[in-house]
Amino acid sequence: AIEQAMKSHEILSITDPETLAHVLTTGVQSSLNDPRLIISYEPSTLEAPRKAPALTNLTQEELLTQVQKNIYHEVLESNVGYLRVDDLPGQEVLSKMGGFLVAHVWMQLMGTSALVLDLRYCTRGHVSGIPYVISYLSPGNTVLHVDTIYDRPSNTTTEIWTLPKVPGQRYSADKDVVVLTSSRTGGVAEDITYILKQMRRAIVVGERTEGGALDLQKLRIGQSNFFLTVPVSRSLGPLGGGSQTWEGSGVLPCVGTPAEQALEKALAILTLRRALPGVVHRLQDALQDYYTLVERVPALLHHLANMDYSTVVSEEDLVTKLNAGLQTVSEDPRLLVRAVGPRETSSGPEVEADDPPVVDPEVPKDETARQALVDSVFQVSVLPGNVGYLRFDRFADASVLEDL
Repeated sequence: AIEQAMKSHEILSITDPETLAHVLTTGVQSSLNDPRLIISYEPSTLEAPRKAPALTNLTQEELLTQVQKNIYHEVLESNVGYLRVDDLPGQEVLSKMGGFLVAHVWMQLMGTSALVLDLRYCTRGHVSGIPYVISYLSPGNTVLHVDTIYDRPSNTTTEIWTLPKVPGQRYSADKDVVVLTSSRTGGVAEDITYILKQMRRAIVVGERTEGGALDLQKLRIGQSNFFLTVPVSRSLGPLGGGSQTWEGSGVLPCVGTPAEQALEKALAILTLRRALPGVVHRLQDALQDYYTLVERVPALLHHLANMDYSTVVSEEDLVTKLNAGLQTVSEDPRLLVRAVGPRETSSGPEVEADDPPVVDPEVPKDETARQALVDSVFQVSVLPGNVGYLRFDRFADASVLEDL
C-alpha cells in the first residue's frame, strides 16, 4: 500500500512531516485493518525510546513500593473480595515478591465468598505473569494449556500452561469471579480476561477492551525522526478455537456497561448469584409439595440440581433458563416461572405466590346487593335468533351458589 502511494507521488508531495505521519498511519491502518500500527514524527527524540529499567534490577524495598502501587485489595460488603491490578508483574518479580503478595494480599481474599478482579486500569504487564493469575483461579487437579505466544523478532513460540503448584492456596472453583474491563484494558490484561472468559471461569463486566497487543515496540525508521509503533508478538489463543483471538477486536464483555459503573453492576450480579441456591431450593420444595404430575417431580428435581447456572447474570437469564429446562423435562407448558418483583430478605429474594387465593364474598342479606353480586359474577343475555348467552368467569363456592 505504501509503495502504491509512493508511485502516485501524492505522499512525496507532502512537505509537513506531521501531516505525512498522519497520512501514513491512516493508510497503513486502513489497508491492514489494524489500529495498533502507528507512524509518528518525533523530532525531539534523539534516539529510539528505551524501555524502562527492569523491575528485577530494583532493590527489595523498591520492588515492594512498585508492587503496592500497582496492586490494591480490600474486602467489600457481603464478603466480596476486590483485587485491582494496574500492572501485572512478571515471573522474576513474582518469584521475589510472591511470598509477600500471598501473605498480605491473596490470603486476605481467600475467605471471601466471591472475587472481583478489576482490570479496568491495567494497560501493561508481563506475559510471564499470566500463568499465575489463571492458576490461582483454576482447579489444581489438572494442568491446562491456556495460550501460545508467537514472538516475531525471535521467530519463536511459547506455550503458556497453568502451574501445577502455586504458593498459598487456589481460589475455590465454586466461588464466582467477575472481571471488570474498560476500553483502556490492554495487552496482558486482555489475554487474562479472554482466557478466563473462554474457560467460563469469570463473568466479564464493563466495556469492550482495547484490542491491543502483548508487546508493542516503537522502532525508528532509518535515520529519520519517524517512528513505527508495531505489535511484535501475538496470542495464538488455543482456547479461542484456532485463529480467533482478542487482538485488534478486543474482548467483548458478558455484561456491557460503562466502565465507571462496572463495579456496581458486578456487585448486583453477585447478589443475584448469591441468592441462586436459595431460589432453586424453594422452587424444588414448591414442585415437591404442589405439582400435580407427581411422577415427573423426581426428574424435575434432578434437572434443577444439575443445571449449569454459570451464565446467569440477571433475573431474565434465570427465568428463561428455568422455563426452558422445566418445560422440556416435564413436557408441560403450564409449568411457568416468572419474576414478579420479589422482596429482598437476608437470605436473598423471597419467592411468593403469583396471585393471592380468591376468597368468595359474603352473601349479602339485602336483595339489591344480592342482585348486584349476581350481576358481577354472571352475564346473561338473549342473542339474535333467540339464543341464550350465559358467561361466568369463575366458579363460586357451592354454599354461595345455594344461598343465591
